[in-house]
Amino acid sequence: MSPVEVIGRDVARGAYRVRVDTGGRAVTAFVPECLMESLRPGQRPSHQEAYEWIAAHRGKLEKAVIALAGARKPRPPCDLVTLAEES
Repeated sequence: MSPVEVIGRDVARGAYRVRVDTGGRAVTAFVPECLMESLRPGQRPSHQEAYEWIAAHRGKLEKAVIALAGARKPRPPCDLVTLAEES
């Protein structure tokens, strides 16, 4: 199983919701579509393109989410990833 699980798109945020297991705890974060700009300059990526982009960059995204969960700042450009508020 991939360390980064895509759990949907948040239309209002223009981002994909992902979940990463970090130390037995599931952490949810938002990956903004602007990180995928190279797929379709000036346009939104298709779901298929976004899922493939996330899979291709899952290592960097996983590190970014783990850093955020540990109150550290991820390296650019993944510093645009944000944690979802827990309820």
